Amino acid sequence: MTRSPASAASAVRPWLLVVDAQRIFADPASQWAAPTFPAAMERIAQLAAHAGPERTLLTRWLPTADRSTSWGDYFRDWPFADVPPTDALYELVDAAQGLSARPTVDEPTFGKWGPQLEGIVGPAPHLLVAGVSTDCCVVTTVLAAADAGAHVTVVIDACAASTPENGEAALHTMSLFPPQVRLRTSAEILGGAHTAEGGDDGGA
Repeated sequence: MTRSPASAASAVRPWLLVVDAQRIFADPASQWAAPTFPAAMERIAQLAAHAGPERTLLTRWLPTADRSTSWGDYFRDWPFADVPPTDALYELVDAAQGLSARPTVDEPTFGKWGPQLEGIVGPAPHLLVAGVSTDCCVVTTVLAAADAGAHVTVVIDACAASTPENGEAALHTMSLFPPQVRLRTSAEILGGAHTAEGGDDGGA
């Protein structure tokens, strides 16, 4: 029997995409610290153990954008972040080390979807997206991936926001894009509710 497009998509084994689990977003002394990062990281570790290191990808945001563009204004507003990409601020947190068997996907942009990531996962993957911050690099990654044709499940309690209010606003924005984007909890994912077409409607 020929599968429908939705059922074919649901058969695709998902990739776990962990966005920017870096010290600059985790260190309480950082101006960009996400308060719920430790709790999100615990759930990310559970999800990574479930997905396996070959199916887990980690990204990093690096300060390598062209300063002659609007990024120059950005770094003037945030001088603490205007350091070499080799600075310890941009290293993965200890808890993220070893979760993936693959090199990190490093980009100078908020959103991490692009040729580098697509070259690994293909043009129409199912992505389970977690990481930081919900209201910046996560939302921009999710919407760009969905726009390109990916099936995206945002693992809401495995994401950390700059503030609770900003996180809720970003989750609301992403919830407006079904069926390309679905929102789920880590318990739902680990319990099997992770099909690309959405399965049940819990968490959406």
